[in-house]
Amino acid sequence: MDANLSWREISLPDTGATQALGRALAAVLRPGDVVLLEGDLGAGKTTLARALLRALCGDAEMEVPSPSYTLVQVYDAPAVPVAHFDLWRLDGSEALHELGWDEACEGIVLVEWPDRLGDLAPPDALRVSLVPDAAGGRVARLAGDGRRLAQLTNPDTGDAP
Repeated sequence: MDANLSWREISLPDTGATQALGRALAAVLRPGDVVLLEGDLGAGKTTLARALLRALCGDAEMEVPSPSYTLVQVYDAPAVPVAHFDLWRLDGSEALHELGWDEACEGIVLVEWPDRLGDLAPPDALRVSLVPDAAGGRVARLAGDGRRLAQLTNPDTGDAP
């Protein structure tokens, strides 16, 4: 096990907090990073992904369609291409190569429903699990490189997201 692997929990009481986490994640991502977004239907994965993509692309009003039917959407962010995969409808990881998985991993990759990646899930990926909390909001459970997780700050306030 990697000595730098760390866990962090962040309370997300509302949509604004989920979007702030997406912007905070965008600030620490770099080429080659894979973010695995886990959670039930309606957990906020797409809300988080949209905020993250808008921040990476530098366009707060950018249209970000869900890739549920296309399986992947690719964005030409200023620093590096970003691929957003939604694997809900994928039966297995075999089709990922046809969808450009290998090329996408040279940029930044977001994956909703990462359980469908199988052996293609990178061991060093940042895992973000969104789960409901007792107050009606969500909790984001992040697992990944502790040094990177420690860098997360809310870009709106400078505080922890």
